Amino acid sequence: MGKLLLFLHIFILSTTVLFAQNGTVKGTVTTADGQPAINITLRIDRTKWGAISNEKGEYTIKNVKPGSWLLKATAIAAVAQEKPITVAAGQTLQVDLVLNENAAELHEVIISSRNGNKQNNIVAKMPLTNLENPQVYNTVSAEIMKQQGINNYDDALRNVPGITRTWESTGRSGDGAAYFALRGFDAQPLLTNGLPGLVSGNLDPADIEEIQVIKGPSATLFGGGFYSYGGMINTITKKPYFGVGGEVAYNMGSFGLNRVTADINTPLSKKEKIALRVNTAYHSENSFQDAGFKKSFFIAPSLVYEVNDRLSFQVLTEILQEERAVPPVFFHNNRDAPLDFKDINALNLNYKASFTSNDLTIKNPRYNLQAQMLYKLSGQWTSQTVVSRGSVKSDGIYTYIWDDEPGNNVFEQYVHNENNTITTTDVQQNFNGDFKLGSLRNRLLIGLDYFNRNVIDNGGGWAVARYVTPEGNTFMPDLATGDTITPFPLSKDYVNNLLSGTGGTSSNVSNSSYSAYASDVLNLTPGLLVMASLRADYFTTKGDPATDEDDFHQFALSPKFGIVYQPVLDKLSIFANYMNAFINVAPQAVSDEDGENRHIKTFKPEHANQLEFGVKANLFADKLFATVSAYDIKVSDRVVPAPGNPNDVVQGGKVESKGFEIDLNANPLPGLNIIAGYAYNDIKVKKGNEADFYNEPGRTPGGQGPPNAVNLWGTYKFSNGALKNFGIGAGGNYASKTKVIDNSKTGVFYLPGYVVVNASLFYNSEKFRFTFALNNITNKEYYTGYWSVNPQRTRNFAAGIAYKF
Repeated sequence: MGKLLLFLHIFILSTTVLFAQNGTVKGTVTTADGQPAINITLRIDRTKWGAISNEKGEYTIKNVKPGSWLLKATAIAAVAQEKPITVAAGQTLQVDLVLNENAAELHEVIISSRNGNKQNNIVAKMPLTNLENPQVYNTVSAEIMKQQGINNYDDALRNVPGITRTWESTGRSGDGAAYFALRGFDAQPLLTNGLPGLVSGNLDPADIEEIQVIKGPSATLFGGGFYSYGGMINTITKKPYFGVGGEVAYNMGSFGLNRVTADINTPLSKKEKIALRVNTAYHSENSFQDAGFKKSFFIAPSLVYEVNDRLSFQVLTEILQEERAVPPVFFHNNRDAPLDFKDINALNLNYKASFTSNDLTIKNPRYNLQAQMLYKLSGQWTSQTVVSRGSVKSDGIYTYIWDDEPGNNVFEQYVHNENNTITTTDVQQNFNGDFKLGSLRNRLLIGLDYFNRNVIDNGGGWAVARYVTPEGNTFMPDLATGDTITPFPLSKDYVNNLLSGTGGTSSNVSNSSYSAYASDVLNLTPGLLVMASLRADYFTTKGDPATDEDDFHQFALSPKFGIVYQPVLDKLSIFANYMNAFINVAPQAVSDEDGENRHIKTFKPEHANQLEFGVKANLFADKLFATVSAYDIKVSDRVVPAPGNPNDVVQGGKVESKGFEIDLNANPLPGLNIIAGYAYNDIKVKKGNEADFYNEPGRTPGGQGPPNAVNLWGTYKFSNGALKNFGIGAGGNYASKTKVIDNSKTGVFYLPGYVVVNASLFYNSEKFRFTFALNNITNKEYYTGYWSVNPQRTRNFAAGIAYKF
């Protein structure tokens, strides 16, 4: 045993000495106009050693053997830079490079291509390139949104395989943001820069740098405060930089679209590295239907202060004021009786009828504050302290349509006065290390997280405002005479009077989570790495202060494992992962079937577990990035109604979601970029209650989106000649028919499949950008749904002009 320990000691010591004899190459890459060059590939020619420049343009290449080498800096469709270097044993060599392109040109080239293997600091909460990460994620850049003429957040996600919007933002309390189906489960855009960023209305895209769709159960690193079985939607905001620049833009289009935006960046000190960036937008738009509008004002100032090479601060504030008239969600079944209509043709829903009026509005003011301190403890360890504070409000009328009495082609329209405010506070402390134990590289994350959510609800009661037919007829019986009043428009005064006698709620509920997590990525060899992560989460709530019955606390463990093998370094990656998410389940009051023996039943947290396998490839000198993966997500411990007793519930329900996805991003020719994806999903209830609409075994649970979906977009920009700086883009989306109701008692209702075609023309020079986009070119009438039927926009255009400085 002593000899073995001596041998291991000598081996580790010799390995450490061996690596100490190697050298390090580091430096900064800048553009022709002096700005940091981000996501540039630096490589020692004809070797495995390389790195990618970060947001400051900095790079570090470690363990370079002594000798004379050729250092190459490359970016997609940009001119490569080369520089001979000589590395001595134990030396740290500083090599700075200046590219031929200016910042605007480089930003457009890199960001529009999605640069599939760039380093990401948020998905794994540590710096990993895409090929090193065993988790699948996709991004949509601000540049792609500009090329496609996108003026709202939701449309940007049409570029991501495997995610589909199931209904638009309703503005209602708690979950009023748009709903998306992601790997068969609900998803909403609830993260900003990896931190809580709750939404009850829409998000404005003015300060978006990119949108990340992080796929698979993700509670291990992001917590159980959000429903994340299929994945999470994370918004990355624009950051200040140390130069003067920006742009102002105006966009107009169909349905009364008017949008003015400004993005202004400036240093605040000649001596100190302090910079301010302000993004702001005013947006007004009507609906393609007979009523509905949106008006919003958004401003997002952000500040960065680099005290020195080791310490920096960042502060972001987002303020949104939004008022809308929101068309109601059309639920065409009461989830209990057989369906009157088996398909969209039989329903005969009036495509242009909004079933609302512009007098019924809802406001969704929102603010979000994030502050971050980064401190470099040493050459191997970094400390990140972040504080996030947010508030969202629902203030106004929410309405939906429901089929109370099937069989008569008449639907009740319910109204409710929303008055709800949610405030969240999140504090995180993360330590990131990048070090070696012997010859084995470790990238270690250790974190603590405190999250608090406070919900104040002073909303009103519910009432039936009127009756409607799918064809768009409206009426209301006169209670005094019994006669029918038709047509019956909605007004604010009428609805307020109607709701004045319905009572309301008054609650103030606060809950908290205390979490600790750790994640380690270990390189067993340069091409083989394993990831092991674990979160311990303690949830507690006092519930409503008026009663003790809803008090509870729960403890959950959330593990995550991954393995990556790169048979060709930085080119090909074979990966597998196991990931977990959980939801805390509140106690419920239950009783016997006759109402006797009333008591409180408690539960374990509900869990989702995913197994996934796949391949990522970065081929042909960064001209093709592709991801192919297959996943199986199993949800267990769901609480479902007890068979034979409507007053009781049991824990043990199960759901399984399986599928595969293909994501391609190609630059086959200079100036040509192609984004394409395909996703297949099959989700079923595996164990539940045959008498329950939501949990019937063998059926889809609802909200899962289409089983087959395709996205495609191609862009070509001319780089020389008479058409220099002009570009053209075209593509679209396909979705197969979708089950929005699937139950043996009610029957099955399908929404038809669809193909939507879009195109754009643009001119993008150093100072000006002009864009014209035509969406839904064929004027296709199509629908999305989540137990509902939601008509989508008909043919529309958007045109924009921007001045850049």
